Amino acid sequence: MNRQQKGKAGEDLAAAMLEKEGYEILERNYRFDRGEIDLVAREGGELVFIEVKARHGDRFGSPEDSVTPAKEEQLKKVAEGYLLEHHLDNQACRFDVVSIAFLGGAPRMRIIRNAFV
Repeated sequence: MNRQQKGKAGEDLAAAMLEKEGYEILERNYRFDRGEIDLVAREGGELVFIEVKARHGDRFGSPEDSVTPAKEEQLKKVAEGYLLEHHLDNQACRFDVVSIAFLGGAPRMRIIRNAFV
Protein backbone atom coordinates (compact mmCIF):
# COMPACT_ATOMS: atom_id res chain seq x y z
CA MET A 1 0.00 0.00 0.00
CA ASN A 2 1.52 3.34 -1.02
CA ARG A 3 1.39 6.55 1.00
CA GLN A 4 -1.73 7.92 -0.76
CA GLN A 5 -3.60 4.66 -0.25
CA LYS A 6 -2.62 4.61 3.45
CA GLY A 7 -3.77 8.22 3.81
CA LYS A 8 -7.14 7.48 2.20
CA ALA A 9 -7.60 4.38 4.37
CA GLY A 10 -6.90 6.45 7.48
CA GLU A 11 -9.34 9.15 6.38
CA ASP A 12 -12.00 6.51 5.70
CA LEU A 13 -11.56 5.09 9.21
CA ALA A 14 -11.62 8.57 10.74
CA ALA A 15 -14.75 9.62 8.85
CA ALA A 16 -16.59 6.45 9.92
CA MET A 17 -15.61 6.95 13.57
CA LEU A 18 -16.56 10.63 13.51
CA GLU A 19 -19.97 9.86 12.02
CA LYS A 20 -20.58 7.33 14.81
CA GLU A 21 -19.69 10.11 17.28
CA GLY A 22 -22.32 12.40 15.73
CA TYR A 23 -20.23 14.47 13.32
CA GLU A 24 -21.72 15.25 9.91
CA ILE A 25 -18.98 15.05 7.28
CA LEU A 26 -19.36 17.97 4.85
CA GLU A 27 -16.22 17.67 2.75
CA ARG A 28 -13.17 15.52 2.31
CA ASN A 29 -9.79 16.78 1.16
CA TYR A 30 -10.83 20.42 0.92
CA ARG A 31 -8.14 22.37 -0.93
CA PHE A 32 -7.50 26.09 -0.83
CA ASP A 33 -4.43 27.72 -2.32
CA ARG A 34 -1.64 25.22 -1.63
CA GLY A 35 -3.11 23.63 1.48
CA GLU A 36 -5.58 20.91 2.29
CA ILE A 37 -7.82 19.97 5.20
CA ASP A 38 -8.58 16.26 5.42
CA LEU A 39 -12.15 16.54 6.66
CA VAL A 40 -14.62 19.36 7.22
CA ALA A 41 -17.54 18.44 9.44
CA ARG A 42 -20.28 19.83 11.60
CA GLU A 43 -20.82 18.83 15.20
CA GLY A 44 -23.70 20.58 16.87
CA GLY A 45 -23.47 24.24 15.94
CA GLU A 46 -19.72 24.14 15.28
CA LEU A 47 -17.87 23.76 12.02
CA VAL A 48 -14.94 21.41 12.61
CA PHE A 49 -11.75 21.31 10.54
CA ILE A 50 -10.14 17.91 11.04
CA GLU A 51 -6.59 16.76 10.42
CA VAL A 52 -6.16 12.97 10.26
CA LYS A 53 -2.77 11.62 11.31
CA ALA A 54 -1.90 7.95 11.09
CA ARG A 55 1.27 6.08 11.97
CA HIS A 56 2.28 2.50 11.40
CA GLY A 57 4.77 2.45 14.24
CA ASP A 58 5.72 4.44 17.31
CA ARG A 59 9.35 5.09 16.43
CA PHE A 60 8.61 8.76 15.65
CA GLY A 61 6.11 9.39 18.45
CA SER A 62 2.34 9.46 18.39
CA PRO A 63 0.48 10.45 15.22
CA GLU A 64 -0.68 13.78 16.62
CA ASP A 65 2.94 14.76 17.34
CA SER A 66 3.31 15.43 13.61
CA VAL A 67 0.88 18.36 13.78
CA THR A 68 3.57 20.99 14.17
CA PRO A 69 3.04 24.73 14.72
CA ALA A 70 3.78 25.25 10.99
CA LYS A 71 1.10 22.67 10.08
CA GLU A 72 -1.35 24.40 12.44
CA GLU A 73 -0.76 27.72 10.68
CA GLN A 74 -1.29 26.13 7.27
CA LEU A 75 -4.56 24.53 8.45
CA LYS A 76 -5.75 27.88 9.81
CA LYS A 77 -5.16 29.54 6.43
CA VAL A 78 -7.05 26.81 4.59
CA ALA A 79 -9.90 27.07 7.12
CA GLU A 80 -10.07 30.83 6.53
CA GLY A 81 -10.34 30.08 2.81
CA TYR A 82 -13.20 27.66 3.47
CA LEU A 83 -15.07 30.25 5.53
CA LEU A 84 -14.59 32.88 2.82
CA GLU A 85 -15.60 30.61 -0.06
CA HIS A 86 -18.72 29.46 1.77
CA HIS A 87 -19.66 32.97 3.03
CA LEU A 88 -19.65 31.84 6.66
CA ASP A 89 -19.30 34.94 8.78
CA ASN A 90 -19.31 34.56 12.56
CA GLN A 91 -19.35 30.77 12.31
CA ALA A 92 -18.22 28.98 15.46
CA CYS A 93 -15.43 26.60 14.47
CA ARG A 94 -12.62 24.55 15.91
CA PHE A 95 -9.76 22.26 14.91
CA ASP A 96 -9.75 18.59 15.82
CA VAL A 97 -7.11 15.95 15.15
CA VAL A 98 -7.90 12.28 14.65
CA SER A 99 -4.97 10.13 15.74
CA ILE A 100 -4.73 6.61 14.29
CA ALA A 101 -2.02 4.20 15.40
CA PHE A 102 -1.59 0.96 13.44
CA LEU A 103 0.50 -1.07 15.86
CA GLY A 104 -0.68 -4.58 15.03
CA GLY A 105 -4.25 -5.71 15.48
CA ALA A 106 -7.06 -3.19 15.31
CA PRO A 107 -6.02 0.45 14.86
CA ARG A 108 -6.11 2.65 17.97
CA MET A 109 -8.07 5.79 17.15
CA ARG A 110 -8.90 8.86 19.16
CA ILE A 111 -10.35 12.29 18.57
CA ILE A 112 -8.50 15.25 20.01
CA ARG A 113 -11.10 18.00 20.19
CA ASN A 114 -9.90 21.60 20.13
CA ALA A 115 -6.42 20.34 19.32
CA PHE A 116 -5.20 23.92 18.79
CA VAL A 117 -6.59 27.44 18.60
